[in-house]
Amino acid sequence: MTTHNSSKTPTKITEHDSRTDSGDKQLPTLRGLQFWLYATNILSPYLPVYFSAKGYTSSQIGTMMMLGPLLAVLFQPFWGYLSDKLGTVKKIIAGLWAMSILSSIGLFQSSSYGSALFFATAVYFFWLPTLPLMDSITIKATEKRGVTYGSIRLFGSMGYMTILIGTGVLFGSFIGIGNLSYLFWALWIPALLLLLRLRDEPTEGERMTLASLKPILQNKSFLWFLLLVFIMSVPHRMHDVMFSLYLRNAGGSEALVGYSWALHALFEIPAFALLNKYLHKVRELTLLGIVCLLYTLRWTGYALAPEPWVMVLLQAGAIVTYAVFWLTAVYYTVRVLPKQLISTGQSLLSMVYLGLAGMTGGTVGGWLFDHFGATSIYWFAAAASLVAGCAFLATEFVAQRRTFRR
Repeated sequence: MTTHNSSKTPTKITEHDSRTDSGDKQLPTLRGLQFWLYATNILSPYLPVYFSAKGYTSSQIGTMMMLGPLLAVLFQPFWGYLSDKLGTVKKIIAGLWAMSILSSIGLFQSSSYGSALFFATAVYFFWLPTLPLMDSITIKATEKRGVTYGSIRLFGSMGYMTILIGTGVLFGSFIGIGNLSYLFWALWIPALLLLLRLRDEPTEGERMTLASLKPILQNKSFLWFLLLVFIMSVPHRMHDVMFSLYLRNAGGSEALVGYSWALHALFEIPAFALLNKYLHKVRELTLLGIVCLLYTLRWTGYALAPEPWVMVLLQAGAIVTYAVFWLTAVYYTVRVLPKQLISTGQSLLSMVYLGLAGMTGGTVGGWLFDHFGATSIYWFAAAASLVAGCAFLATEFVAQRRTFRR
């Protein structure tokens, strides 16, 4: 599961912080942490295959994969508040990582659906909040040192891609999916060692509070935007959970599952490296409408794909769909909300994408897979994306007419 969140927009500061010198290891440490943190996300593509081999249904797998993300995002403000109160992000991340690893031991030892559901939920409940926390410290560090957030975040995509290629080779030639646990645990060793070198960055700006939600909840335009983001995100999150099963159902090997997600991550890298420079020049709602239409074509391609290798090639479509969608949504949130509410708005955006859309996508996708077949997932996804695309374009059209009349 390729996931993203930040407390403010990625920006580039041209003046270097006075502490930046040859002895500053913060940026290399963050590059390594991003690499290995996203490498540990091998559970996202392989866990559905692992659960399927244990005999669980698609509906059960969908629930297991998305209940944790839903709860994690709903509790995300708590971890942000706690890190502010204690004045440390590093210690919060260390505690969450430890709980995630311990929960994974229970997950891989589970012999019943109930225990597997509990521990899978716990793994994601503790692991997912570390993504925005890591983004938060990365943004603070890059702003002070005159580099872009994207130049550090792309190492996360590189880590995800590299590990998936490696595991694809291992699962294809040497070991079976039953050994997923040992690979997962091994990936934590470099991540934990790098965390020891990480330094906390001073906390600046206002904290997110319940009172800060009121102006946003009264902003009808932003609430409408979040609704459309929900509609377009449900198909994407459905794909995150069900694609590995869909590919296996079509005859793809476990190795091909890894290669397909590696290709997806590969095409994220240039997007994160380059898109920050150009997205501010276009109208966000128009671009999101176009992205939804491209999503419609992409999902239709999956539904019609006759061979597994065609499905794998369609993963490259992430460069013009997911990458553009997420960065554009972040820029829109920053533009339409007051500066002091950006952190709250970003949290709500992530709650919609990771939590609400994630749970809905996993549940609906599993139900469709079990009752109407694999292709029904992507026909539903294409229809939902088309609706969202038309709504985004209509919203921009109405907004422009109102502006013209004034």
